[in-house]
Amino acid sequence: MTVTPPAPRHLTLDALRGFAVMGILLMNIVGFSMPEMAYVSPAVYGGTDTPDLIVWAFSYIFVDGKMRGLFTILFGASMMLIIERARSNGQNAAGIHFSRMAWLAIFGLAHFFLLWFGDILFLYAAVGCIAFYLSHLSAEDLFRRALPVFTLGFVGYAIMFGGMLYLQYTASLPGASAATIDSYRQTLDGFDPGATAIAADIALHQSGFLPVLLAKLSDSLFQPLILLAYNLPETLPLMMIGMALYKNGFMTGAWSAADYRRLGIRLTVIGGLILTAITLGLIHRDFDMLLMLNASYAWNWPSQLLMTVGYAALLIGLIRNCAASAWMRRIAAVGRAAFSNYLGTSLLMTFLFYGWGLGLYGSVGRAELYLFVIAAWALMLLWSEPWLARFRYGPLEWLWRSLARRQIQPMRLS
Repeated sequence: MTVTPPAPRHLTLDALRGFAVMGILLMNIVGFSMPEMAYVSPAVYGGTDTPDLIVWAFSYIFVDGKMRGLFTILFGASMMLIIERARSNGQNAAGIHFSRMAWLAIFGLAHFFLLWFGDILFLYAAVGCIAFYLSHLSAEDLFRRALPVFTLGFVGYAIMFGGMLYLQYTASLPGASAATIDSYRQTLDGFDPGATAIAADIALHQSGFLPVLLAKLSDSLFQPLILLAYNLPETLPLMMIGMALYKNGFMTGAWSAADYRRLGIRLTVIGGLILTAITLGLIHRDFDMLLMLNASYAWNWPSQLLMTVGYAALLIGLIRNCAASAWMRRIAAVGRAAFSNYLGTSLLMTFLFYGWGLGLYGSVGRAELYLFVIAAWALMLLWSEPWLARFRYGPLEWLWRSLARRQIQPMRLS
């Protein structure tokens, strides 16, 4: 078998991916360890004591959606890189791309059903298939098409979740009909689990592997498709923006330091100020559930987009300044093995919190959860660089590549 030399790597893409896969755990840790709606509101579960409240506010303003957004634009940029390299090498870019997406979808479904409900791999695989047909567009055209799609998605969700607030208002009016009040209560019950539902969720996740799997097969069989439909209006434009930012040199560090700094500061500050105002309003309203839903699924869209691109700009500036440092090489190694680190984190966290492992689900406070995050970061930083000093790919990267190319890939570095 002919051994193909590894393609040149972009430090900015690798290190950005490392920051993203580490940062996404800051939010996912709540989903691993607590009932699902605790992700939306600290009042549902996890506590509103001062340390827990500070952690929630910090996460909502600075982390929620931004690391996932960074991961998404990186996926678009990396996808564009692979497609362009295939085309320049005279290979069948479509065949390579769709084979990669098909296997990624399989990995994603296995991740969802066998480990954790918060999978994004199936979503990325499906949206990546759509994005391929836009890969011939220029950076300017990708931006021009992505922003209207994103805006339509934002407006649609603002109207949908805003309708719940209108229903709440009409149900509170004197003389509101019984049907209106009943409709409001049903809407609220659908999102705000009571003590009985929370206790059942905790008992399920503290049980064995099989009960959790059977519950997913019974109640969430089509959930990956539902999540795809729900997230498509945000994920596709973010992926397109990542493709555009790769084509115009932003993602590979081709811009000037001043441009990265100026763009990063402006976008991050604007987005952060908007989310800070929303956060203060939510605290003032005692985490009203319908307000929390609007804040988590609609109102945050513009700020998340601004801060995602802002973070990317600031991080690229940091990566370029610290390119020769040992710690940056370790973060880049985490990014080179991002697939292994992402799925490995799910395996580790479900072992820690689910009943087939240590069964800590529902028993750790929100603030204390971040000790587990720090420990997971340490593991990623410790194993990734030594592994990649001996091998071409992370273990799951090698498996994905071998399956997608239908040929065992060389693993050891010569």
